[in-house]
Parts: sequence; structure tokens; C-alpha cells
Amino acid sequence: MKKILVLAGDYVEDYEIMVPYQALKMVGYTVHTVCPGRKAGDSVRTAIHDFEGDQTYSEKRGHNFTLNATFENIRAEDYDGLYIPGGRAPEYLRLDEKVLDIVRHFAETNKPIASICHGAQLLTAAGVVKGREVNAYPAVGPEVTLAGGTYVPLGWEDAHVQGNLVTGPAWTAHPAFLAGFLKLLGATITLQ
Repeated sequence: MKKILVLAGDYVEDYEIMVPYQALKMVGYTVHTVCPGRKAGDSVRTAIHDFEGDQTYSEKRGHNFTLNATFENIRAEDYDGLYIPGGRAPEYLRLDEKVLDIVRHFAETNKPIASICHGAQLLTAAGVVKGREVNAYPAVGPEVTLAGGTYVPLGWEDAHVQGNLVTGPAWTAHPAFLAGFLKLLGATITLQ
């Protein structure tokens, strides 16, 4: 059974952690969600980001999301894929060198990486976007460019796949984004 690692932190975007976590478990993957400084059974606070016609997203308090693995005990080499949700968590997670080492491991070993919304901030901080095409929440586009990547603008329901990397702008892209990640993981889903 394939194992997926999810990097979380306080104020991770609610939909971007809850929906993929549940969807990946639904199709049979083992999914471990971790946060630096936290252990299995602890929780992170989530934020609900919505698009209500303002210049940027609005933010409301979301749910508490319970972690099911302890950050200090995980080994990146034990996982087949990495999922990086967005929200405000990535701006703080990118300050943790072990988090960046985990991201680098997946990039260097060419294992599937899925990054949505502000998750690209971990990719840029880890130095793994140089020469790569990346989508993210549009406000993160300049960071992608400054890190040597090419920001690929997409519609809100689209995702971009290049090599082992699937990226998307926000939770609105979940269908295309998750389909791209599942394909990178080698999954085949057929409806009868």
C-alpha cells in the first residue's frame, strides 16, 4: 500500500487539507499528516479561504484537524508521495529546515509532489522550482519566478502537471489537481 505524507501547520486551508486527506484515504492510500513540533493526536487549526469578490481571498476560522503521525518520527524515504496544502501554514513551515529537507527529498528522488495554493512557498523555499513550471495562488507567482521557476497561470478549476509535480491555484481545482496527483502515484480509477 502506498503511503502519502501531508505537511500541515496552523491555519492550513481547511478544504485543502480535509478533502485531499479524505479522498486519498478513500482510494486506499495510507495518509500521514504531520506538523513540526506536534505529535499524533494533536491538532492544527484550519482557515477557510473563500473568493467573495475582494482583491484577495477572505479568511474565516475553520475546523481543528487532528494529526495522525508525529513529525519527529517520520522519514521521507518511507513515503511514496508528498502533498502540500496551502493556506497560511506554508509561510511558517518554510522556516523549518527539516520541512525543507523533506520537500528536497521528494524532488531529488523524483517522487510525486502535489502542491496547491500557497503550498508553492515550500517549493520555492526548498529551492526545487528552478527550471520547473509551477502554478499556485496568483499572489505566490512572483515567488515562483524569483526562485527560477516559470509561473503558469491557470483557471481556478485547473491543475498543471510537469514531471513528478502537480500544482494548482486553490481548493477550487481539486478535481483536476487530485486526478493529476493520483495519476503520478500510478493509480487507475475506473467507473463502471
